Amino acid sequence: MTPVVPIRDAATVMLVRDGDAGVEVFLMRRHLRSVFSAGAHVFPGGAVDDHDRTVEGADPFVVAAIRECFEEAGALLARDGDGAMVDLRDPLVAERFAAHRLAVHAGERTLVDVCREEDLRPAFDALHFVSRWITPPGAPRRYDTRFFVAAAPADQAYLHDDTELIDSAWFRPQDALDQFRAGGLELILPTERSLETLAQHDSVAAVLSSVA
Repeated sequence: MTPVVPIRDAATVMLVRDGDAGVEVFLMRRHLRSVFSAGAHVFPGGAVDDHDRTVEGADPFVVAAIRECFEEAGALLARDGDGAMVDLRDPLVAERFAAHRLAVHAGERTLVDVCREEDLRPAFDALHFVSRWITPPGAPRRYDTRFFVAAAPADQAYLHDDTELIDSAWFRPQDALDQFRAGGLELILPTERSLETLAQHDSVAAVLSSVA
C-alpha cells in the first residue's frame, strides 16, 4: 500500500515593495537537495509549529508566517511602542537581531521571546490573507498552506538563510513569470498563480487594497 503522507499546516508570506518599475516581491531559491520543491523559487514560509499555536489571541498561521519570514529572510514584521516597524540599519542592532534569528531558527527561542526582550509586538495586522493551497496526493510532503501578503519593512536586510535557501532577490512579478516560462526560473503552481495575482497591480498600495 502507498503510505499516507500527513498534511501539515503551513503559512507563507509575499513581501512586496515599490520599486522603480512597479511593485516587487522577494523570492528565495530552495536548496537543490530539499525534499520538497528542490531548486524552486518560493516566498518565505514553512510549517506551523507548536509554539505558533500558543500565542494568545493570534491566528497560528499568521504567527508562523511572521516567524518563518524572520528565520528564512531575516525580515521581522514587528512594531515598537510608537508603532514603527523594526529598524535594523544600526550595525549593532542588526547584529543582535541576527543572533535572535539564529536562535529562533534553531528552536532555542520563540518569536514571542524575541519580541518581549526587544519590547516589540508582532505586526499581525500587517499580513493580509490571499489564498489557500493544499499539496495534492503523491508529493513526498503535503501542506495545507495559507498565503499572505505584507508590505516589506523598509529598514531591514533581506537575506536568505544559506541553509534551506541558497539564493534570493527582488523580482517584478511579471519578470519572474517571464523567466519561468522561458525556462530560467523554477516555480511551483501556487507561486506561479500568486505572482500572476501580484502582476495585475503596479504598487504596494494597489496590492493591499485588492486583498483588504
